[in-house]
Order: sequence, then C-alpha cells, then structure tokens
Amino acid sequence: MGLSVTISAADARDAEHILKLQYLCYQSEAELYGDWSIEPLTQSLDALRAELAEGHGLVARLGDEVVASVRARLDEDGTVRIAKLIVHPRMRRHGLGGRLLDGIERHFAAAGAEATTSAKRFQLFTGHRSEGNLRLYRSKGYEQVATRELGPKLTLVTLEKAA
Repeated sequence: MGLSVTISAADARDAEHILKLQYLCYQSEAELYGDWSIEPLTQSLDALRAELAEGHGLVARLGDEVVASVRARLDEDGTVRIAKLIVHPRMRRHGLGGRLLDGIERHFAAAGAEATTSAKRFQLFTGHRSEGNLRLYRSKGYEQVATRELGPKLTLVTLEKAA
C-alpha cells in the first residue's frame, strides 16, 4: 500500500519538523559551497516560527512525515519573496519542489484580491552552483535579474517572474 503526498498550509506546530528537514536539506548546499555557517543551518526555531507568522508556508507530507516545505512573504511593494524551498533528499526529482512552488504562487495570487497590497512579482534566490535549483526555477518561468557576490565561493543568483 502506497501513501500519497499531500500539501497543506504550514503552521507553528510544523515548525520543529520543518527546521529538522531544513537542516538535513541544506547540508548539500553547505558542502557545495564549503560553508556550514549559512543561515538555513543556523536559524533558530523561534526565527522560523516568526517567518511562518509573518508570511505563509506550505508543507508536503508523506503520511505524517513532513518531506518538503516552502515559505514566502509579500512585501509592501508587491514582491512575494519565496524562501527555503526544501525537499527531503530521498523525495527529490519527483516534482515536489515544483508543486510547492506552484502552490505558494497560487496562494499569493488568490490572496491579492483580499489584501491591501497584491502580488506583482515572485522573487527567489539560490547559489550560482546550485544547478538543480536553477533548472527548476527556470522551468517555472523565473528569469535571472541580479547576482551578488557574497565571497570567493558564493554568488547569489536572484530570479523573478511576474505574478
């Protein structure tokens, strides 16, 4: 008997599960860039809870296990800043990242009718060596709009698309 993956809104009760998954998922990024001090690996549980309270998060569950997550917030200028799209290593390459990205975009597009500020664009970033991330984002219509060198090993690539 197989289990299907379900996607739902994240809440404070999911925070500890998300943080553990985030720590697992960002190990490969830390290794890729030779930097284990990146913010996803040092973020506190309270900071993650604050992110969920200030914006919107989604989780994907396989049964009761959180296997993927994403969070985002809408700025006053209409930019939806998408962050920390994570998928458990054993669940990668099954379309979960794309489903979460689509879901977070749909949430903010639908919320625009009820909010004082509506979503005008979606924006996210990743490291320049994170080819899988870049491939996913480009396949979803995101285009590179900026780069920022953070050090000799890491350049952040910012991508956007219209809402």
